[in-house]
Amino acid sequence: MSDAPRPQQDSQRESGSPPPADAVSAGDARSRTRFIEANSHGVRVRVDELGQGRPLVFLHGLLGINDYWLPTARALSSRFRSHLIEVPLLELPGRLSNVDGVARLIMRALDELINEPAVLIGSSFGGHAGLQIVLERPDLVRGLVLTGSSGLYEEPIDLELEQGFRNREVQHRPSHNWIHDKIAELFYDRTRIPDGVVDRAHSELSNRRAARTMVKLSKSARRDHMGSRLGAITTPTLVVWGRQDVVTPPRVAEEFCTLLPDARLHWIDHCGHAPMIECPDAFTSALVNFLDELDSLQHDARGRSRQEVA
Repeated sequence: MSDAPRPQQDSQRESGSPPPADAVSAGDARSRTRFIEANSHGVRVRVDELGQGRPLVFLHGLLGINDYWLPTARALSSRFRSHLIEVPLLELPGRLSNVDGVARLIMRALDELINEPAVLIGSSFGGHAGLQIVLERPDLVRGLVLTGSSGLYEEPIDLELEQGFRNREVQHRPSHNWIHDKIAELFYDRTRIPDGVVDRAHSELSNRRAARTMVKLSKSARRDHMGSRLGAITTPTLVVWGRQDVVTPPRVAEEFCTLLPDARLHWIDHCGHAPMIECPDAFTSALVNFLDELDSLQHDARGRSRQEVA
């Protein structure tokens, strides 16, 4: 299970009706919500957009939603245009219920959303998809941010669901208490768990098809070990990690930094698997520093290019 689950939301979230008042910056004419047909089979990806400037793309994990990124996106809205991409992961058909399938949906959306390379910011499964995108479409990406990302190791806390589905005679449903305990594992400070997420997750995972899809996605992430491919990613990367993350432990962050050629590591102390939810100010501060670094690197590169021309 990755990211905190979806909080209670309007039941029309996927319908194309106006977003809840807290979904984008209220009263900001630069904000909007739209849906993109991401493949030929009718999969619709929700995109919340706010701010102005160079593009940032936020990618959630399993059971995550765009709302979890809002504190960061709002803080950056005077400098950057944030595109919060929400893929309906638990509704995906079987052929797309894997890291590669999700990455391709996102790439299709990016081709429509942006006209210059963006910084991809991915949490958990979203970080894994971001790594796949950088490898396949480096033209879309000028920087990468990973937080609690799968791709090397993720604690297999979905095994109880998986084992339940192996026995077709058992109509396995995760209990409310089981869901509560698994969500609590994502946080160091459990008072930071958003209201309503346990009830929402229990409701979603009581749907047998949705629970099966989550198991497929989780298994896909565990099986897609990217260690041998990370050396090909030369994109500047920030690895920002909760020091108390028990789902993707700190050694995973260190391994990412060892294998990625241009990575830098920022720890957030007293923080678990979802820093943008548990410690949004610290997460945003680390991201701002990285974005400033990218701007500086680009400025220096332009200066060298002018000197070479001269």
